[in-house]
Amino acid sequence: MPKRVDHAERRTEIAEALVRVAGRRGLHAVGMRDVAAEAGVSLRLVQYYFETKEKLLLFGLEHLTGKFGERLAARIRAAGDRPGPRAMVEALLMTALPTDEESRVFHHLYTSYAVLAVTDPTLAAQPFIRDPDAAEGALTDILRQAQAADLLRPGVDAQLTAAGLLAMSAGLGTGILVGQRSPESAVAVLDDHLDRIFRSVDTAG
Repeated sequence: MPKRVDHAERRTEIAEALVRVAGRRGLHAVGMRDVAAEAGVSLRLVQYYFETKEKLLLFGLEHLTGKFGERLAARIRAAGDRPGPRAMVEALLMTALPTDEESRVFHHLYTSYAVLAVTDPTLAAQPFIRDPDAAEGALTDILRQAQAADLLRPGVDAQLTAAGLLAMSAGLGTGILVGQRSPESAVAVLDDHLDRIFRSVDTAG
């Protein structure tokens, strides 16, 4: 009896092959043939699951986003049973920093997708372009909860601060990738900025 093919698993394996190749060579230089060779399958099979390179790239991005969500959830769990607003903000920002190989690849490829979307209408029209808006909304909600609990310093605008933190995290991440600063330096910058937003434990309440 022939082995039953798990199509979802096969698509995931191909997406992981895309991530590996793109992490080494850059997203712009990756073709479907390259991905097939990395996955150890035929080009025809890759084309069966993903008719075009754009569809393969979009599924790869969804795969990356899912992996990011898993990393974020693990960091939040590590913060304890009931992490406070600052711990939640730190988890979101620190997870996005390229501090190890997996997060480095994520930051590299996610940035590459955004750059390609500037000149590719198909990519530009996809929902992933709105992901930063969703992150900003989530971060804004956390900061507003902290504000309601009197955990923020006076005069903090939750929405503007959320946008600024995400922009800072993205810029620091790129700085790490190009060797302009170390991961430890980037974490110190974020910690310093969060100290300017959140009240200290001694003064809160």
